[in-house]
Amino acid sequence: MSGVRTIPVAPDEADLRLDRWFRRHFPDVTHARLQKWLRTGQVRVDGRRAKAGVRLESGQSVRVPPLVAETAPPAKAPPAPPAGAAEALRARVIHRDAHVIAIDKPPGLAVQGGTGTRHHLDAMLDALRYGSDERPRLVHRLDKDTSGVLLLARSAAAAAKLAAAFRAKTARKVYWAAVAGVPRPARGRIDLALAKVPGRVGERVAPAAGAGKKAVTRYRVVEKAGRKTAWLVLEPLTGRTHQLRAHCAALGTPILGDGKYGGRDAFLAGGGVSRKLHLHARAIRIPHPAGGVLEVTAPLPGHMAATWNFLGFDEAAAGEPFAEPEGYD
Repeated sequence: MSGVRTIPVAPDEADLRLDRWFRRHFPDVTHARLQKWLRTGQVRVDGRRAKAGVRLESGQSVRVPPLVAETAPPAKAPPAPPAGAAEALRARVIHRDAHVIAIDKPPGLAVQGGTGTRHHLDAMLDALRYGSDERPRLVHRLDKDTSGVLLLARSAAAAAKLAAAFRAKTARKVYWAAVAGVPRPARGRIDLALAKVPGRVGERVAPAAGAGKKAVTRYRVVEKAGRKTAWLVLEPLTGRTHQLRAHCAALGTPILGDGKYGGRDAFLAGGGVSRKLHLHARAIRIPHPAGGVLEVTAPLPGHMAATWNFLGFDEAAAGEPFAEPEGYD
């Protein structure tokens, strides 16, 4: 048996759920044992009680109680990635230097594992070592069904600098979305606090002015197809879970394919438009760990490119990703 330990959260573990953090560090601790520790306050984050789903922040400290050998069967090894997955992942690298890798994440690929998620990016990061002694580190996330630019740090030092940029909000992220309906006004700022809500359909947030966390998004309409759909450029100024999806739904214009937040209204009648989520991390601009600025842009995924073609949207109409000043609203 080992004594009580206090373990700092590493930069590449920022935004990781507490239960997944435990699974990564202590795979032999069963879910039941962890839940008991949480209920009795034996596990704490920065000295405070915590729930299994809390998102950790870089630099926080996790109190781990004495580990007693359990009679549970040994943890199973993670499943091997599907054949050809490593090659497919390397083919999606859109930027690589000595400090940073950027990939164009495809829709449908989870960034991290979880209940029922066997195939995810975190399990395949060894494929992106490119001869380095260090495994690439995740520094931010995208939802499973969201496509686009995702950054990886190639060292602990680079991860710390990138994570600091995200915390200081010196990184700018631009998303493209197709929504059902046309927002009014055609450009503006959504300042609507969000809170996580329980349910059986997985992680979900809802507007909550009193108990929610501040969430701010800038948006502008680029083009529209009559009254049935519009192409939006979205810039989140905060990084809440499902922020863009919840904010678009709150405008009365849910993102196409987003049944979780838009219900039936998120799907257009008739053919021609995919039922997949139409949300794409188009570009990111962030201070480079070695100095200067890194700017990366990802092309539309196949289903969104087909929708743009079907609706007659011209990709050039959006202009350069960061041509708009930060205060354009």
